[in-house]
Amino acid sequence: MNPLPSRGILTDMNTVHAIFENGVFRPLERVELPESCEVEFEPRMLNLSADEALWDKIYEVMGREHSSGQHDVAARHNEHQP
Repeated sequence: MNPLPSRGILTDMNTVHAIFENGVFRPLERVELPESCEVEFEPRMLNLSADEALWDKIYEVMGREHSSGQHDVAARHNEHQP
């Protein structure tokens, strides 16, 4: 359990698993908190589908920098055009 500061009060909390539906996070288990209390959390997606995981890998590769050894690759652009 991690102690979380809450406006000067330390509260021990466990991880809460939830589903995001219609703009609202719905906890999958009972949460012991006072009604209407303010909370802070950082959502993290779990169980990505195969397609979502594939796109994450594609975007990760696209974000990498690559050095071709040539300083001005645009200068040779037309060499490969029909």
